[in-house]
Amino acid sequence: MLLALTCDRSGRMWRLADACAACAAATSYTAVVPDTLPGPAPTKATRRTARRSNPLRGPGERLCVREMLTYLAVALPRYSSPAARLLALQCALRADHQGHVRLPNGFLRGMRLRGRTELWSELEHAGWLICPARPHSPMEVRLLDAAMQSQASGRGARARAAHWALRPTPLAAPRGMAPTMQLTALTLAAHTCDNTGSAELDVLTRLCGQSPQQLEDLLDQLVRSRLLADWRHISHEEISWRLSPQVEVGRAAVQR
Repeated sequence: MLLALTCDRSGRMWRLADACAACAAATSYTAVVPDTLPGPAPTKATRRTARRSNPLRGPGERLCVREMLTYLAVALPRYSSPAARLLALQCALRADHQGHVRLPNGFLRGMRLRGRTELWSELEHAGWLICPARPHSPMEVRLLDAAMQSQASGRGARARAAHWALRPTPLAAPRGMAPTMQLTALTLAAHTCDNTGSAELDVLTRLCGQSPQQLEDLLDQLVRSRLLADWRHISHEEISWRLSPQVEVGRAAVQR
């Protein structure tokens, strides 16, 4: 049995319920809630130690991004483009307690999304946010989903997660890579611990907005790009992957 999160079309009502994998996959606006990371809550001392010893941060930011990707898989239409999902992720993580987001042009230029007005229109059409009259610099929007105005994690923690999502160690996609590949690499990074990861195929297809066949092709492309060493089916419903040796070496060099 899985824990499934379902919302209505307006995004104002949410329901958590146990469901089998088949039922969760067949229910509209539903996503499986990922497992949380086990272990005791960190103390102030352990957080300070982690910041000094691990400049890449990682576990907390990775979990925050994974949960936000799960939320977006429910809140956005299944046909939402990868670029729109990446933009929505940054908006959701950077929103204040009133759902307002301010993105400078330099930030959008760094994401290679400056001038992509069709992405804002796509998110507006989905009823997820509203934009002021264009052009506007910096870009300011308001998120319409009530869930974005009552997020449990603090704004500082979400800002760190948003920064990690731009370069998701250890699977940071090279600059210029297509948004589809960027979103796939980010989703895998959110489910990777050390040099391996695994997840249910249905979960990954929902988070990436792809069909199983498309996702498998993207995984093959990540192998050819030498971000992954390989991937395989653990079962009919679950897959696993390993980082390529050069990614592991690069990560170790940064950590030193």
